[in-house]
Amino acid sequence: MRKDYILELMRAKSTIFTINEISLLWGESDVNFIRKKMYRYVKAGKICSVRRGIYAKDKNYDKYELATKIYTPSYISFETVLAKAGVIFQLYGQIFIASYLSRELLIGDQTYSFRKIKNSVLTNKTGMEEKDNYFIASPERAFLDVIYLNKEYHFDNLINIDWDEVYKILPIYNNKRVEKNVKRYKEYDIGSQQA
Repeated sequence: MRKDYILELMRAKSTIFTINEISLLWGESDVNFIRKKMYRYVKAGKICSVRRGIYAKDKNYDKYELATKIYTPSYISFETVLAKAGVIFQLYGQIFIASYLSRELLIGDQTYSFRKIKNSVLTNKTGMEEKDNYFIASPERAFLDVIYLNKEYHFDNLINIDWDEVYKILPIYNNKRVEKNVKRYKEYDIGSQQA
């Protein structure tokens, strides 16, 4: 019986696939075979090519999943998470991702902004949540990521920040400036709540 490769892709939980993931899913080590098969599926309209070596089941793929598969390891963070948590009020059109490099890519109508963060922080899962097919920072982790990359930053509303959680995550940064700024933001938050 012939193997139904497209059916295996459609049954998978992921909406986005890299060549390596397809190789594992199909149990196929011949990368040329996979590329030819995917080329035919794209040409036939059975699958979408999103970026070289990255494919989607259809045009309704999960943009966060794509964001974390372009460069790995990576996770959703910064303003993307903080806006959802109500910590900042400005809405950004792009998706912000912590990665091992800094880049900005436009794929379709979506801008993906990758910000470089040191490897020891990038690969530490403290303060991250695993969603269906990607990792996303908690508001506290995103808050710390922003402080780590910015000397000065204006947060609109720190009331939703769990300071105990911030202090649990803080040691992974191993950075005195970040520690000092966290203390300053916390004092400001407590002062503004008492006013």
